[in-house]
Amino acid sequence: MIKLIVENGLKFAIIDQTTLMRRFIFYLIALIISVPSVAQFQVGVFGGVSDYHGDLTDKVFQNPKAAFGLTVGYEFSSRINFRAGFIFGKVAASDSLSDQTDLRARNLSFQSSIAEFSLAGEYNLLDMDVKPFSPYLFAGLAVYRFNPYTFDRNNNKIYLQPLTTEGQGLPGYPNKPYSLTQLALPFGGGLKYDLSDNFRIALEFGMRKLFTDYLDDVSGGYADPNDLFAGRGQQSVELSYRGDEVPGGDLNYPVKDFTRGSPKYKDYYYFTGIHLTYRMLGGNGGGFSGPRGKNKRYGCPTNF
Repeated sequence: MIKLIVENGLKFAIIDQTTLMRRFIFYLIALIISVPSVAQFQVGVFGGVSDYHGDLTDKVFQNPKAAFGLTVGYEFSSRINFRAGFIFGKVAASDSLSDQTDLRARNLSFQSSIAEFSLAGEYNLLDMDVKPFSPYLFAGLAVYRFNPYTFDRNNNKIYLQPLTTEGQGLPGYPNKPYSLTQLALPFGGGLKYDLSDNFRIALEFGMRKLFTDYLDDVSGGYADPNDLFAGRGQQSVELSYRGDEVPGGDLNYPVKDFTRGSPKYKDYYYFTGIHLTYRMLGGNGGGFSGPRGKNKRYGCPTNF
């Protein structure tokens, strides 16, 4: 949706995230259709682990979970590739695993599945028409779906976003409930190696820059428990602060606006793993250097 606003006699057009993403995909498809025939179509599989960095942990790979995905791509040249991919993973964290006393006393935890669709460009630092391997970098745009949940003291699975545990959407609170579908900026790098004419393997690490601090349902300060109870019920109060569940923990709910999380820095999630790709179309007999027709490293010998 495009909204037109007028401010100080000037007109401004505002495009929401959904419209922006649709336009991006439309122009992307148009670009792919116009790609010259020398481009090589690839399919791939990804397998590895996912994890997150945010208000419940600042450590890397503290609680990794399995991740897997599928990709399709175009090789424009020996250095420039384009790919689209879908990855499914999971992130989780718990204050009980922290080495900080104040976080263990807070006693929050969360888990969330992540389903991500991404579009990214890759740049090989070495010419893979000449070398069978190369470090590479990638960056792009992604849309992902998440839905944080936790388990209450009776081990019931409870989704957190409807409880607005920091008062989002309640009268007197500035933040609105966060969307469960968001945009992200994927970026990272890795090392590629040609296994054969058609198969290539890569070890990859990729971060996701997010535009929300609520991947873990924690961002700002505590809400007034009376407000939570009136607006969302007793369960919201119980899961907003869980220090009373810790043996010897503080039974007193923190005062309104006392620090619960830090909105200064947004959350991240990341994927690390192996990316195996297969070239569907081969030029001049196939091979990752086939489109250029030179420095071909594999296949049958040529008689002169």
